Amino acid sequence: MKRLTKKLLATLLAAVMVLSLAACGGSSGGDSGSAESSDSGAATIKIGGTGPLTGGASIYGTAVKQGAELAVEEINAANSDLQIEFKMEDDEADGEKGVNAYNKLKDWGVQMIMGSVTTGSCIAVSAEANTDRVFLMTPSASSADVTAGKDNAFQICFTDPNQGVKAADNIAETFADKKVACIYNNSDAYSTGIFNAFKTELEAKGMQLVAEETYPDDTNADYSAQLTSCKSAGADLIFLPIYYTPASVILKQAKDMNYDTTFFGVDGMDGILDMEGFDTSLAEGVYLQTPVNPWSEEQNVADFVSKYQEKYGEIPNQFAADGYDGIYVLYNAFKEAGLSADQSNEEICDAMISTVTGGFTYDGITGSGMTWNENGEVSKTPAVCIIQDAKYVDVQ
Repeated sequence: MKRLTKKLLATLLAAVMVLSLAACGGSSGGDSGSAESSDSGAATIKIGGTGPLTGGASIYGTAVKQGAELAVEEINAANSDLQIEFKMEDDEADGEKGVNAYNKLKDWGVQMIMGSVTTGSCIAVSAEANTDRVFLMTPSASSADVTAGKDNAFQICFTDPNQGVKAADNIAETFADKKVACIYNNSDAYSTGIFNAFKTELEAKGMQLVAEETYPDDTNADYSAQLTSCKSAGADLIFLPIYYTPASVILKQAKDMNYDTTFFGVDGMDGILDMEGFDTSLAEGVYLQTPVNPWSEEQNVADFVSKYQEKYGEIPNQFAADGYDGIYVLYNAFKEAGLSADQSNEEICDAMISTVTGGFTYDGITGSGMTWNENGEVSKTPAVCIIQDAKYVDVQ
């Protein structure tokens, strides 16, 4: 009897150990998902992202991180059956560092990626995620190269060609009487991608660029030669498919040389009003395309802005809205696909691809009725705003 009791106890102990190990979830790599129990006992999915949290592009990465964290808080508070654990790694907007950050997320057990934030890093990370079969939804990396040849990669933001076409259409319709020039970074995929589509569409609309000026990288400190060339060509509108850092210098130098012209930017310029030390009066009258106007009176946007301000003490830019929408898109598509947190990355990836391209729609802060095609591109229309008194005012 004692022998039987000992044998029974040993069997029970072994069973307990197996159950304990099973509860710990999958491997440390990114090949299989791991369900973790939250304090409420709900299953937990791990969503990770990479972006610049330090360095010159940190405004973008920090905004995406904060918008994502706000969405995670809301979702976890409203749902008892499925929770989100979110982690963001710093990649300093660099491709190699982006891959290192992605590998850290794999070690953490990431199941889906909401990132990378910038194009260069995301091209590198999306290639790794494609090999590993991890579903990826970037909030703001807009180059077509991010998704090209990768069925697992999708975008919340507009593609670069789409932005270029929309900008050309807007300028041709609103500024048909102006002479148009362009200043862009010819070493940057984002900037050149928008420019090439813009030029083609502008010419199709019967307008010609009077000047095409380039610069080598965003650390460039002097744009006087480019501005002088535009001025000499008689340009009274300059298209800037660039980020806010070089744009801030161009606006300052144009004022210093008494060059009174209209500037028209794209989503990379969003954040210029929040730059430390930037004189916001320099941006007065600047036009830009953006997926969301934080001063909009639309109820869902106003509610988001209010909650974001309360939590972080600042007005959210479009990157915060992209991060917010990105988390909600992943969560809602995950649930619509009928997935569970203990499924493998491969299973999750395949089901998410099928769901997102199979009629899934989402009404978000950055657009209503958002849908995605098989190339990972989102369908939505950008807003055109003008900056007045350090605020965005809708033009159309």
